[in-house]
Amino acid sequence: MGRLERIAAEQDRALASATGLSRRGFLSAGVGGALLFGFARQARATQVFPAGAPLPPEQFEPTIWCSVGSDGEVNVNIIRAEMGQHVGTALARIIADEMEADWDKVKITHVDTDPKWGMMVTGGSWSVWQTWDVFRQAGAAARTVLVEEAAKILGVTPDKCVARNGVVTAGDRSLGYGDIVGQARPTRSFTPDELTKLPLKPASERRMVGKDVKALDIPAKIDGTAMYGIDAKIDGMVYGRPKMPPTRYGSKVVSVDDAEAKKVPGYLRYIVLEDPSDTVPGWVVVLASSYPAAIRATDRLKVEWTPGKTAHVSEKDIQDHARSLIADKGVGVMVVNDHGVDDAFSKASTVFERTYTCASVMHYQLEPMNALARLNDGVWEIHCGNQWQSLFLPVIEKALGVASGKVRMMTYMLGGGFGRRLNGDYAVPAALASKALGGKPVKLILTRSDDMMFDSIRSPSVQTLRVAMTGKDTFHGMQHHAAAGWPTQVMAAAAMSKGVDGKPYDQFAIAGADHWYNCGPLRVRAISNDLANDTFRPGWLRSVSAGWTSWALEAFWDEVAHETGKDPVALRLSMLNGEGPDGRNKGEAPDSNGGALRQAAVLKRLAEKAAWGQPLPKDTGLGIATTFGQERGMPTWTAGAARVHVDRATGLVTCEKLWLVLDAGTIVDPGGALAQTEGGALWGLSMALCEGSEIVDGTCKDRNLDTYTPLRIASVPEMDIEFIESTEKPMGLGEPGVTVVGAAVANAIFNAVGVRLRHQPIRPEDVLAALKNKSAA
Repeated sequence: MGRLERIAAEQDRALASATGLSRRGFLSAGVGGALLFGFARQARATQVFPAGAPLPPEQFEPTIWCSVGSDGEVNVNIIRAEMGQHVGTALARIIADEMEADWDKVKITHVDTDPKWGMMVTGGSWSVWQTWDVFRQAGAAARTVLVEEAAKILGVTPDKCVARNGVVTAGDRSLGYGDIVGQARPTRSFTPDELTKLPLKPASERRMVGKDVKALDIPAKIDGTAMYGIDAKIDGMVYGRPKMPPTRYGSKVVSVDDAEAKKVPGYLRYIVLEDPSDTVPGWVVVLASSYPAAIRATDRLKVEWTPGKTAHVSEKDIQDHARSLIADKGVGVMVVNDHGVDDAFSKASTVFERTYTCASVMHYQLEPMNALARLNDGVWEIHCGNQWQSLFLPVIEKALGVASGKVRMMTYMLGGGFGRRLNGDYAVPAALASKALGGKPVKLILTRSDDMMFDSIRSPSVQTLRVAMTGKDTFHGMQHHAAAGWPTQVMAAAAMSKGVDGKPYDQFAIAGADHWYNCGPLRVRAISNDLANDTFRPGWLRSVSAGWTSWALEAFWDEVAHETGKDPVALRLSMLNGEGPDGRNKGEAPDSNGGALRQAAVLKRLAEKAAWGQPLPKDTGLGIATTFGQERGMPTWTAGAARVHVDRATGLVTCEKLWLVLDAGTIVDPGGALAQTEGGALWGLSMALCEGSEIVDGTCKDRNLDTYTPLRIASVPEMDIEFIESTEKPMGLGEPGVTVVGAAVANAIFNAVGVRLRHQPIRPEDVLAALKNKSAA
């Protein structure tokens, strides 16, 4: 941003202050319908200021990730989406700690899309893990230059200087960071190679990482000044709501009758979208001067479609197809395929096999899908909250038929993401509607029912697990086959991994099955359910496949323990020994040091905390599970236990308490880590006992909370969460809390009343049916 632009921004803020309007309330300033949002500020602009204009502080920008002003203010640029996880606070403290900044002078800027930021994505629990090294180096660069420049000013060598809390001290003299920037005006920058060679602080000298500091993003959320996508407004914009086609793909508009819609005051027109990207085929968008008018007019609009080929597909169809795919040994991709698997099963005296299923699950984030689009000076602006800007910019460009670089996504906070906003499909209809109006701003908002019909759901899944045994004592091999819709195949095929057989597969549809147990040669086969992919757009949902693969794996090991007469904890510990084919369970630096032994450690600690093996009241059971979080390449060693009570008369399962023990390496933001883990655990509990939809006639049957029933506040159990103290590289914490809960609950139900439930969600009617079958047997 140049100096003139800075002045305009300062004037905007002054005007807002003078009129008493917040950012949310102040809709426009100046000519042309200006919109209020934050840009990353560039340091050291070159334009000449008009006479009398206030000068902004000089800034030093050692890397693109941070800058220091002559007023001492430190700005940290954040490319990760803020959706309630306080990611800006977590990441800013990495730089601030390494550069020895004064936390009271640190601010964050969530930046808009620009190629210089590289891949912009927030998901997979990657944010801290991916940013840790980059931001430590950026902080070290800032500290290095500030110390060097302070030494010159003070007339000493850099080794005589100490940086602490935004001040460089040499003997009895000191200079604040702002004074250093103002006097020295440093311009030094670093190459990537130079950054990797900068000295970093040891863990013992960290003063912000792992410590309690005030969150930088909370005040704006409390006082209403935080801007979410649904808050964005531009002068002269119109509102849009889609009329949803009967199928996600293949629907074609036959006729439209807006006679009744015209009776709604404020109705403007409808648009039949033509979408070259095939993101929203068959969509009709209704435009109105207000959103209430758009809602009412859309309800009255009559559209006739020719539906797509999946108009009569059901959940059962999809699951039956998954079973047939698993039975066909010629389909799928070998993710792991150790030598000796077939031999182990051909020679086994016993083959133990179980199949587990999960229902469709919806995101149901608080803020429904929305986007505001307009053409501004030859560039299309898309105003919305999004988790993977880099993925959907090319899709929007294709839909609009414009060249690369002609679409810019403006950054806003997200009122919930959970993986739904990794898919930016909701931005396409807003852009197309705006294009139909010659670039005029269009604000498209989906109602809750629209949102749920349009959701990129977590695919229903089927998994079959087998273990080869000699007698009931020795394991000689294992197989894990999983079939589901593949979100990465559908939306980001280039990002898929390659199996050991050279075929591409969606790693986010199988993660968790590639476990750290030593149970002989292992085969893991991932299978894309093409019927699921054709029926809906599979989406990433919190913990993604680790929410279903881990539940099957950990429920399976409990069943194996019961079958072999072994203690479930002891069985797992015996296999978490760091050994196995190719030495893969030993772990490797820097991400998985210690390997399976660290997973064993959290399980041991969990068993102690939850008093494993102690007697419990009648119809009350304790179940355990352990995972490595979401991805093998960035393991968060996790163990969880659930204590449940089962009402035999009603089948109601009450979760009384959850315990989780996690080794996520260095905990950067303790408060955020706890909140993330609590939220993840409750999400896992919700999917285990409450949350699930069903495909009926090609779409999910549920449209609102009257039939879709996530966990309610009254059902939240007591929680005991512990993080193992560590100085290892920090791993992710958004997903791991989800992964252990489903299996722990299922195992607890068995320990309480002796029935195995192999489908999630586990509803009261399922428990009653299982109890009835047990009695009959």
